[in-house]
Amino acid sequence: MPKASDLTLDPRKVRLIAGLSLKESLRKRLVAVLLILTALFVGFYLYGIYRMYLDFQTRPGGLDPVTGELGSALFPVNFATIFGMYLVAFLGSLMAVLSTVGSVSADVESGVVQSVVSRPVSRAELVMGRWLGFSVVNVGYVLLVSVVMLAGIYLITGFLPPSPLAAISLMLLGILLITALTVLGSTLFTTLANGIGVFVLYGVGIAGGILNSIGNMVNSPTMLTLARVANTLMPTNEMWLGASYFLQHPEFTSTMSMSPAPLPFIGTDPVGVGMILWSAALTVLAVLAAMWHFSRRDL
Repeated sequence: MPKASDLTLDPRKVRLIAGLSLKESLRKRLVAVLLILTALFVGFYLYGIYRMYLDFQTRPGGLDPVTGELGSALFPVNFATIFGMYLVAFLGSLMAVLSTVGSVSADVESGVVQSVVSRPVSRAELVMGRWLGFSVVNVGYVLLVSVVMLAGIYLITGFLPPSPLAAISLMLLGILLITALTVLGSTLFTTLANGIGVFVLYGVGIAGGILNSIGNMVNSPTMLTLARVANTLMPTNEMWLGASYFLQHPEFTSTMSMSPAPLPFIGTDPVGVGMILWSAALTVLAVLAAMWHFSRRDL
């Protein structure tokens, strides 16, 4: 069993491990390849929006001929913005898992961790530093791509979501949670098993959104209950639905609210404060559980 002193943290040592983790992430070819592919994706997606915007310029009522403001083009542009940001959130989640999946387990399997913990660095400091370092990379990735996506859409169409900062903040909270769960899994399982497990959990969150949509459409209390259980177990999809709400123009929200078959990837209501607090608490609990388990684990 770990002693209480084993779970104390020296901020200087944590920053040291975080800095090493950050450098390690940036050196990985995986990150470089993902950045290149992301740049191609964003360019391809923005070009599609540009072509769509040009089409609406030739349609009656598509744009205001004087101000250039969106007319009938508002709904498709807003939808394209939401879907583009959903893809950013998905890529960010993919980045969080792939970059962090071996944060601890890979070091244990290679024996590197024994040379690290033999120095005056506790196991808890190693885990905390790992989470902080990889979180900086993952959060920075999502923040950068989100800003580029929204800025590109604004420059092309003039459309800017009502509350982009609130939307991005909820997306980043989901990324922090996925990173924390991946670090926890890295102290419990092998690298491969951890990756599979976190992706399954991420799928549980998506399934919760789909079950909720179907449950509302057919008025099924059972499906709605299952959706709440899935969203509580893995609230990342709830964070996205809350983010999508802040990306919507009021006219778009009112139109979607009247839909008899709500889309599972677009939220028409703000996420509850309780769910936000639960997501933050689950992130902290995952990191603390990782520190505790790794401190008592036999290497």
